[in-house]
Amino acid sequence: MKFALLFPMRAVKRYHLWMGDGDLGDAARIAEDAGFDAIGMSEHPYPDDAWLGNGGHHALDPFVSLAYMAAQTSRIRMLTYVMVSSYRHPYMAAKAAASLDVLSKGRLTLGIAAGYLEDEFAVLGADYAARGRLLDAALPAMRSAWAGTDHDSEQFPAHGNTMLPAPVQPDGPPIWIGGNSGPARRRAVEHGQGWIPMGQSAATAKITKSPPLETIEELADLISGVQKRRAELGKPPLDVAFTPFEAEMLRTHDVETCADAVVEAMPAYIEAGVTWIGFEPSSRTLESYRHDVGVLGERVVSRFR
Repeated sequence: MKFALLFPMRAVKRYHLWMGDGDLGDAARIAEDAGFDAIGMSEHPYPDDAWLGNGGHHALDPFVSLAYMAAQTSRIRMLTYVMVSSYRHPYMAAKAAASLDVLSKGRLTLGIAAGYLEDEFAVLGADYAARGRLLDAALPAMRSAWAGTDHDSEQFPAHGNTMLPAPVQPDGPPIWIGGNSGPARRRAVEHGQGWIPMGQSAATAKITKSPPLETIEELADLISGVQKRRAELGKPPLDVAFTPFEAEMLRTHDVETCADAVVEAMPAYIEAGVTWIGFEPSSRTLESYRHDVGVLGERVVSRFR
C-alpha cells in the first residue's frame, strides 16, 4: 500500500494566516518526512460562490504549487488531484505536465477528470456539454505530444509540431483518471495507469454528477470490473487510489480516531484492490497540520509500507 496526502483545501482561503511563517515547501517536507508517497493539489481556478457556500473550496494552481513543493523535496511524488481536462487545451496541459516532470526529476502523477462544476466551466469559456468527449480526445493528444509524434484528431490535430522538453518518465507521467462513472472507468482502463474512485453519498453524487459509492463492497465490485477489463485488453493492473470512508472523521479534527479506524479497515481495502490510500487533513494551521500528518504517518503509513 502507498499513501497520498492532499494539501488541505480549506487552507487556501486564509493561506497566509494558515501558513504563518511557513510555506508550501514546509507542508511538502512534512508529508515526505512522515513517509507519504505523494502530495496532491486540487484544481478550482474560478468556482462559483454558491458552490463555495455549500462546502466547496478554493485551490492553488496545481502546476505552480506542485513545482514549488517539488523544488523543496527529493522523494515524494507530485499529484494533480485532479486536473480538470477541459479547463486547458491538451497541448498546454501536456507542456505544463512535461515541464513539472522534468523539474521534479520524474515525480509527477497526473490525476485528471472531466469535471462537474457547470458554472466554473461557463466562466472559463470551457465546453461543459462536451467535457467527456473532449477528455477522450485529450488523452491520446497529450501522449502524442510527449512522444513527439504527429497526431490525427478532429479536435486536436498536430502535424510537424514539436514539444520539448519531453517528460523524464518513459511514455510520460502516469495518468490516473478520476470519477465513478462508467465513462471514467472506461478511460482509466483504456488510457490510464490508475483510477481514482470517490466515496460519496447519494446527496453528494447529485453535486458531482458521478454515481454514489458508499461501501467497501461496492468499491470492490467496481475495482474487480476495471481490472478484469484491463486483463482482457492485455494491460497491466491499474493503480487504485481511494480516500477511505473513515477519513470523514478528519472533518472533526479527530486524527487519532481516524487513524485507528483506517488501520482496522485496511485489510478490507487491500482485499478490495486499493493500492493507494489518500487523506486530506482538516488542519487549521501549519502547526496542527504537522501534528496531524505526523499522527497519520506514525499510526498508518509506517504500519502498511
